[in-house]
Amino acid sequence: MIHSVKSVLAEMKKTADPGRLDGMARYGINIERRLGLKMPEIRAMAKKIGRDHDLALGLWASEIHEARILAPMLAQPAKVDGALMDHWVAGFDSWDICDQCCMNLFRRLPLAWDKVAAWAPREEEFVRRAAFALIATLSVHEKAEPDARFIALLSLIEAHSDDNRNFVRKAVNWALRQIGKRNQALNGEAIRAAERILARDTRAARWIAKDALRELRDRKTRMRLKA
Repeated sequence: MIHSVKSVLAEMKKTADPGRLDGMARYGINIERRLGLKMPEIRAMAKKIGRDHDLALGLWASEIHEARILAPMLAQPAKVDGALMDHWVAGFDSWDICDQCCMNLFRRLPLAWDKVAAWAPREEEFVRRAAFALIATLSVHEKAEPDARFIALLSLIEAHSDDNRNFVRKAVNWALRQIGKRNQALNGEAIRAAERILARDTRAARWIAKDALRELRDRKTRMRLKA
């Protein structure tokens, strides 16, 4: 079946429930240009459509919130270059678009590691968040990567742990926790990084470090890593 931007958006509008928008806003989701679709509904559409790179580009260009979540699920990784990554990240205006794009597309790309380094110093809130969301998702999915690659990222996490913007500090915390949950060695490295962050004694650093240390030192976390 051939799908067009018009037909996909029409299906989205048919499925959407605008009554959900207020609830989404309470979770910090930007509801501007949002229709009111839940994530399982978007994933079901992605599964039905399959990979379609041109359709993904068209959906992104529509600027509809759910279309921009669907687009990276349809994009073909082999056709995504650095310019497209930069173009899409510049359009992030909500944490869910940022995170879904990182989880469903960017983390699959060889350029992901380079973009972490390029985006973290950027001042735009969701561009910086994307760097740390990528660290978090790479930590979960890239099982074969050596510990050294993640240890090298801890200095980047520390360097940006004073950013008190809500969606940045939560992503920095997320990245730190996920590195520390890969294995016992990285758990120790992440705990030491968290302790250094705590010593920075800024509002953001204290929150990031204390929240991370609770999980990284938790008995269940440590027992799982020993198994």
